[in-house]
Amino acid sequence: MAGEPQSDCVFCKIVAGDIPATVVRKSEHTLAFRDLHPQAPTHILVIPHAHYPNAAALAAAEPAIAGELLAEAGAAAREEGLTDYRLIFNTGAGAGQTVFHAHVHLLGGKTLHEGLV
Repeated sequence: MAGEPQSDCVFCKIVAGDIPATVVRKSEHTLAFRDLHPQAPTHILVIPHAHYPNAAALAAAEPAIAGELLAEAGAAAREEGLTDYRLIFNTGAGAGQTVFHAHVHLLGGKTLHEGLV
């Protein structure tokens, strides 16, 4: 069921504390932690505590928490000293989503425009 922790979800396990992560921010509804395979000098994932398979499902069910993900990503960027950064939601395997728990990538610390839209 959407919103409920999933036993096979790595991000649900991180929220539960069953898998360690380098947490940079935590709010009532979100958790921000460093990506294990960074694609930029700063690569932070911001996830909702509740399980939703992707950003669209989260936004449809919990628009306030979807907004909180963006606010927390912005706060993490400020704390990292970033003024230029990218926020990315991948929705679906064809778009590069590999963990099917809604999350936003915060990327920064280098020029990010080469070959990307």
